[in-house]
Amino acid sequence: MASTIHVDIVSAEGEIFAGDASMVYAPAEMGEIGIAPRHAPLLTGLKPGEVRVETPDGEMQYFYVSGGAIEVQPHLITVLADTAARAKDIDEAAALEAKRRAEEALQDREAKIDVARAQAELAEAMAQLRAIERLRKNLKRGG
Repeated sequence: MASTIHVDIVSAEGEIFAGDASMVYAPAEMGEIGIAPRHAPLLTGLKPGEVRVETPDGEMQYFYVSGGAIEVQPHLITVLADTAARAKDIDEAAALEAKRRAEEALQDREAKIDVARAQAELAEAMAQLRAIERLRKNLKRGG
C-alpha cells in the first residue's frame, strides 16, 4: 500500500502546486530536509532554493522558492514561500543577469553597497540557476 502526503505550495502570487506526493525535499534553513508521509510535525524556515515533489507515480516536480516557511503535519505539507515558481517557468536570462549584478556589487570595493543584500541576491540567483540546471538534467535522462 503506497502512502502519500498532500502538498500545498503557495506564495503571495497564489497557489503554485496542490497535490499528493510520496516524498518532498526542501531547502530548510539548517540544510535540506526530506519529508515522507506520516512525518512528525515540523515548522521551519526555508532559504532560497529548490523544493522537489515526488508524485505517487514517481515523477519529480521542481519548484524554486526564494525563502519562506514550511509546515509539516503527518498528512499535509504546506510551503509558504515569499515567491515561488515552477523551475520550468524561471527566466534563466534574468537569473544570470541578477547573478552578474550581485557579483559585480560584491567585487566593487569603492561602491557603497549593502553587502548582506548583495549576498542575498547572489544566493537567490544561484538557487534559481541550480533549479533550472537540475530540471535540464532530469529532462535529458527522460524523467
